[in-house]
Amino acid sequence: MGRNKTGTTSLKKAFEDLGFIVGDQRAAELLADRHYFAGDFEEIIKYCKTAQVFQDVPFSYPNTFKHLDVAYPGSKFILSVRDDAEQWYRSLTAFHSRLFGNGQIPTVQDLHNAAYVRPGFMYNTVLLHGTTDEDPYNKEKMIAHYDSYNRSVIEYFSTRPNDLLILNVADEIAYQRFADYLGIASTSSGFPWENQARASK
Repeated sequence: MGRNKTGTTSLKKAFEDLGFIVGDQRAAELLADRHYFAGDFEEIIKYCKTAQVFQDVPFSYPNTFKHLDVAYPGSKFILSVRDDAEQWYRSLTAFHSRLFGNGQIPTVQDLHNAAYVRPGFMYNTVLLHGTTDEDPYNKEKMIAHYDSYNRSVIEYFSTRPNDLLILNVADEIAYQRFADYLGIASTSSGFPWENQARASK
């Protein structure tokens, strides 16, 4: 449920290495595209019967976790984070610049034209942060949104600390905390470093 570019690809690979069934990302993105912005979570909830673990869109979108928590009581949630919001913003904008902006921070037209999932998908994904067509990557607004989202997750689980793990995969003891949270034994000493050249991480 951590925002994209917070180590979610490494978490996905770690779950796969442990034998967990991870949900198909493209299927989930298509559901988000069709249903999330209409406030319809029924199909997203049904989709969660197809696997054990889910990451990125729409699970990184605001409020999705609340609907899933109600639909699947007893589920565990991981909020992946970066060292700070500035680091997250730099990572996201650098990643999007490579993929959609020819080395520059994408314009709103670049986002409309980006072919990931479908033209327009990335526009919706970026402006979800509360930015505008004139300045889709406004740093102040995006950082505020990142911080607000993380606070909303932490506050939601504030009386249920056993149901939420806040994790920075770059921390030295992150993998051990991850394994302890899942109640598993693992010989791995750290998270796998995954190629970050895919669009939605």
